[in-house]
Amino acid sequence: MILAGDVGGTKCNLALVERHQDRLVVCQQRRFVSREYSRFSDVVAAFLADAREAIASSRAGKIEAAGFGAAGPVIGNRVSVTNLDWELDGAALARQIGTARVAMLNDLEATGYGLPWLKPEQLYALNSGKPRLHAAKALLAAGTGLGESLLHWDGRRYAVTPTEGGHCDFAPRTDQEIELLRYMKGIEEPVSFEMVLSGRGFQRVHEFLDATVRHAGFEDPGIDPAPEITRRGLEGSCPVCVRALHLWVSLYGAEAGNLALKALSLGGLYVAGGIAPKIMPKMSDGTFLRAFCRKSKFSSLLAEVPVYVVLSEEAPLLGAAAEAAGLF
Repeated sequence: MILAGDVGGTKCNLALVERHQDRLVVCQQRRFVSREYSRFSDVVAAFLADAREAIASSRAGKIEAAGFGAAGPVIGNRVSVTNLDWELDGAALARQIGTARVAMLNDLEATGYGLPWLKPEQLYALNSGKPRLHAAKALLAAGTGLGESLLHWDGRRYAVTPTEGGHCDFAPRTDQEIELLRYMKGIEEPVSFEMVLSGRGFQRVHEFLDATVRHAGFEDPGIDPAPEITRRGLEGSCPVCVRALHLWVSLYGAEAGNLALKALSLGGLYVAGGIAPKIMPKMSDGTFLRAFCRKSKFSSLLAEVPVYVVLSEEAPLLGAAAEAAGLF
């Protein structure tokens, strides 16, 4: 039995995972609201209390290993969660769980290792492209923040290299985006891609386009305005939301193309995170892919890159569990 976790600034998903021959099976899962807990160990304690019977009745009768993908860089077996005041300590978690085997990963590292374990129906192809065998791949995910990772074939499998690429400088392409950069500089400086390409970026883009149009949550820090902006944008009930969603998705495609060029990801580009599956009608209308390919001399090359949206939230859990299982 493996305990796996996907730890982010908004939510934490914890799960019990068992290996059945060539498959990883999620046996029990629970979602936690991160900010309702002062530390991650309390989340683990709550989950273990719920899962006591399932653990006892498993083949091993105990947790043999644990793996956690967390939104932040892993340094010395510890992770400071970027958008939350938590620190995850691998050694302390091993003592709490009662196992000597704990794998600590960046969340996009865990997601990358989870890709081979996904079912075909858990991926949506935005572009079938022309995948090159064993060529590099790349992964990015917008949610509470913006994560990015690179995947390279090591002769046996795809090894994942985590990055903090989401914190690189925002790169405008058009006159409108140059004005957006100026607007963002008035809020906070320096301006990173994550400041725009994250859940909180929707309100910033909306207010940049028209500050006079307000929606629920704009004034209340306890309400996330992104779901209403994206909903209204998809249904067309608010012209400013329509424009905000279009600009946001275009920028997302542009940064995905930047990442694909840097990695030369001719094996595929994967879009994960909690936002993309919720706005699939817009992700799949060509806006994302046009921005992805619009790269000067390399448009035709990028048009050959397979582009997939990861539809399942299980990828980081499966990846964390797979890496934990490798410690057996």
